[in-house]
Amino acid sequence: MTTEVSSARSQPSLRHAWYVVGVLMLVYVFSFVDRQVFSLLVDPLRRDLDISDTQVSLLMGLSFALFYTCFGIPIGRLADVYSRRGIIAIGLLLWSLLTAACGLAGSYSQMLFLRMGVGVGEAALSPAAYSLITDLFPREKLASAISLYSMGIYIGMGLAYLLGGLVVGYAATHAAWDLPLVGPIRPWQLIFFFIGLPGLALLPLLATVREPPRQRKSAAPMREVLSYVFANRRTVLLHNVGFGFMSLSAYATFAWVPEFYRRAFQWDIRTTGLVYGVIVLLFGSLGITGAGRLVDRIYARGRENAALFVAVVIAILWIPFNVLLFLSPSATWATLWLVPATLLGAAPFGIAPTAIQQIMPPTMRGQASAVYLFVLALIGLGIGPTAVAIVTQFVFGRDDALGYSLAIVTSSACAVSALLLSQALEPFLRSLERLRVWSDVA
Repeated sequence: MTTEVSSARSQPSLRHAWYVVGVLMLVYVFSFVDRQVFSLLVDPLRRDLDISDTQVSLLMGLSFALFYTCFGIPIGRLADVYSRRGIIAIGLLLWSLLTAACGLAGSYSQMLFLRMGVGVGEAALSPAAYSLITDLFPREKLASAISLYSMGIYIGMGLAYLLGGLVVGYAATHAAWDLPLVGPIRPWQLIFFFIGLPGLALLPLLATVREPPRQRKSAAPMREVLSYVFANRRTVLLHNVGFGFMSLSAYATFAWVPEFYRRAFQWDIRTTGLVYGVIVLLFGSLGITGAGRLVDRIYARGRENAALFVAVVIAILWIPFNVLLFLSPSATWATLWLVPATLLGAAPFGIAPTAIQQIMPPTMRGQASAVYLFVLALIGLGIGPTAVAIVTQFVFGRDDALGYSLAIVTSSACAVSALLLSQALEPFLRSLERLRVWSDVA
C-alpha cells in the first residue's frame, strides 16, 4: 500500500520532470540554430566583409567562446542560488535580440562585438539547465534525461542547416532586401532576423517550468567549492580536457562541413544545408540519446564510470570515420561516411555533463557545470574551427586543402581525447567515493 501511494505521488512529479526537459531542449534548439548558421555563410561573409577563413572562424568560434566561457562561471554560481528558470529566460532574451542584431552589422568589427554578446546570453542556459535536471531525476535516469536535453544541440544544428539552406536559397533570389525601419540589407543579413527573433516566443513557455526545492538556499562558499574540486582535480581535469578535445573535433566538423562540400564537390549552400541538416537532425539526435540510454544500462549493471567508458570507445571509433569522410573521392562517399561520423560525433555530449554532475554535491553543480562548459567551449568552439582554418591557410596554403586540414585536426583531437578519458576511469570511481563521504558528513 505504501509503495503504491509513493508511486502515485512520484508519477506526476516525473511527468513534470520530462516536461521540463522538453522545454529546456526546445530552448537549446534555438540557441544552436543561432550559433550554427554561420557555417552556411562562409562565402558571403568573406566576400561582403572582405575577410579571410581565419577571421570567419573567429566569428564562428573564438569570439563567441571567450565570452561564453568567461561569463559561464559567474552565471553558474548564480544558478546555485537564484531562480534557474529566470536566469535562462534572461539569457534567451539577450541572445535572441543580439542574434537578430547581427543582421544589422555592416563591418567585421560590429559582427565580432555582437557575437561576443550572443556568447554572454547563451552562457546562461546549460549550467542552470543541468542543475535543474539533476534535481528532478533519480540517478539511474540522469544520463537519459541530460542526453534528451542535449539532443537540442543536434535538432538545432540540423534545423540551422536545413532551414538555413532553404532561407539562404530564398534570400539569394534578391541582390538586396528592403526591410521596414531597417532599409536595404544583403541576403545573408536577412538570415539573422529569421533565426534570432523567433526565440523570443519561448519566454512564455519557460514561465510554465516549476523548479524543484533546493537542499540549501545558498551556494556553497567559493572556498569550499575550490577545496572540493582540488580534492578531485585529477578526475575533473581529465574529464574536462578529454571531452574538450572531443568537442574540438565536433565543432571543427560542424563549422566546416558545409564549406568542405562547396570547395571539394561544388555543392551550393541550399543543397549542402538540406543534406547535412537531415543527417545531423536524424543521426545526431539518435547518437546523443542512444549514448545516454546505453550509459544508463551499463550503470544499472554496476559500472559506475559507465559514462567515461562509453566516451573512450566513441573517441576511438570516431577516428577512422573522420578520415574516410574528409578524404573521400566523391560527394556520394563523403555523405555515406558522414552518417556514422555524425552519429559518433553527437554521442558524447549528453553523457559528459552527466558524469560531472554525478561527482559533485548539489550546491556545487551549477558552478561545476560552468567550469566544464568553460573548458569545452574554450577548447572545442574556441580552437576547433580556427585550427582547421590555420592549417588550411598557413600549412597547405590553398583553399582546396580543407579536407586534409579537417582530417588532421579531427583525428588528432579524438586520439588525445581517448587517451585522457581512459586515464580518468579510476580517478572517477575515487571521486564518487569522496562524494559519498562528503554527503555523510554534510
